[in-house]
Amino acid sequence: MDSYSLKEGFLQEGSVVIFPTDTVYGMGCRLYDNVAIERILTIKNRPRSKHLAVLCDILVTVNDLAVLDSRAIKLAHAFWPGPLTIVLPSSKSHYEKTGDKTIGVRIPNHNGVLKLIKKNGPLVTTSVNLTGKLPITDYEEIVKNYSNKVDYIYQEEKATYLNISSTTVDLTNKEVKILREGTISKKEIEDVLKDK
Repeated sequence: MDSYSLKEGFLQEGSVVIFPTDTVYGMGCRLYDNVAIERILTIKNRPRSKHLAVLCDILVTVNDLAVLDSRAIKLAHAFWPGPLTIVLPSSKSHYEKTGDKTIGVRIPNHNGVLKLIKKNGPLVTTSVNLTGKLPITDYEEIVKNYSNKVDYIYQEEKATYLNISSTTVDLTNKEVKILREGTISKKEIEDVLKDK
């Protein structure tokens, strides 16, 4: 791999990188890069049935990948960019490319990862850990455990960040389901979705 290109933020086909976000460190690659996605699943020991989330930089891009209803628009305006992952029905084009009927999407509030997305398009991402274990949030520990498994590890530039996974809400059915409660509470989500 060309480490200079990776350092500059340009991911090649098959490249897997680790980067800080506004929640926890993410392990990711370019969307639709099946070689890299398979690498991530192997590194994480993660079953293929568990979908990986997709990070985007703007709502227009999300709209290309997912079907946005009024609830999703409300939550997006209230919490994006930020630590909220929304699971939505896949757009026709995304479904045709992946066979996935649903997609989890998020716009992070972190300049570093947003720059990475602008250079490479949406990024398939997951937390840095083995499936079922807590995310690793210490940079030195990540380097120790993953420097020989991924192509590049970006260091956090800020002194502090959240270290808490994003809240995940499922809007694929009429019932709103909170799949994981992170920094954004269930009540905050319910308040936004109330008719005004």
